[in-house]
Amino acid sequence: MTTAFDPIELGGVRLANRVVMAPMTRSRAYGPGAEPTELMATYYAQRAAAGLIVTEGIQPSPVGQGYPDTPGLHTPGQVRAWRTVTDAVHRAGGVIFAQLMHTGRIGHPSLLPEGLVPVGPSPVAAQGRVYTHQGPREFVTPKELGEAEIRQTIADFATAGRNAVEAGFDGVEIHGANGYLLHQFLADNTNHRTDAWGGSVEGRIRFAAEVVTAVTEAIGGRRVGLRISPGNPFNDITENNPGEIYEALLNRLAGLDLAYLHLMEGPDAELTARLRKAWPGTFVLNPFTHPDITGPDALKLIEDGSADLVAYGALFLANPDLPRRLAGGGPFNTPDQSTFYGGDHRGYTDYPTLTV
Repeated sequence: MTTAFDPIELGGVRLANRVVMAPMTRSRAYGPGAEPTELMATYYAQRAAAGLIVTEGIQPSPVGQGYPDTPGLHTPGQVRAWRTVTDAVHRAGGVIFAQLMHTGRIGHPSLLPEGLVPVGPSPVAAQGRVYTHQGPREFVTPKELGEAEIRQTIADFATAGRNAVEAGFDGVEIHGANGYLLHQFLADNTNHRTDAWGGSVEGRIRFAAEVVTAVTEAIGGRRVGLRISPGNPFNDITENNPGEIYEALLNRLAGLDLAYLHLMEGPDAELTARLRKAWPGTFVLNPFTHPDITGPDALKLIEDGSADLVAYGALFLANPDLPRRLAGGGPFNTPDQSTFYGGDHRGYTDYPTLTV
């Protein structure tokens, strides 16, 4: 029987185990120019016992930033700074992928360079507010991307993929989930287009498929993963028939020999099983456990074949040595939610490891 503590090959890289550190926004890129810091290098290196680390969302372009103090991967300075992080993780024996995240309509002009505004497939504002340095602000109506701007955005993802390799990452994960730009093209309520980038199923999946294809052509499919969250309403998303959309997307991508598909599961377990069956490659599952965080019970998903790897978020945040704790049945540190976003080392690099 396969267990979470058995090694697995991922895109030609041997992972020591099948426990993944899920991507988690921490908003601590206080360096100049949205560059990662030495503290961030410490944070990731502490968690190098993961079979795979997927970083927090990294914007592939200035307009892709949706939250304060999130890091980028589109300038030479950012590439150099990320090399400090990847070197630290590799010295500690870890494997690390960069998550490329363009937030699209989720954000605010005050978070962007002068003259830029959030963008999206259609000029439809999200309901709700986003945190900025000036406090919570209402989401604005995004600028609809034109054909040339769509092409440039796809090129930005490919460039960010090349930058990630230059920065020493083992690969990248493209964020197509949680109501961000790729998800906005897939969803009914955010994509009202009638051109080739919307309307039909093929139109809706086109942007996500072309982003993944462009990054694959830039750095090779074995270095590329994709994260999706079918039916996830986060960030004011509505999907009327996610099964049809996502099965078509996976079918479109099946021949690219990607490193993995990362599913952020919703309450529809039947859909998870359908997508698991539809995907021919490695399947990473971030299981639906709401309102609880993902815990030790999720290990059985590998044993019963539901997934090849299991991703842990908050529990990995609070337990740098999580694979060891899972193998021993605990104990587990409790995550401090008040320190999730922004701040200093407290609730970031000061969670204790086991001493015995």
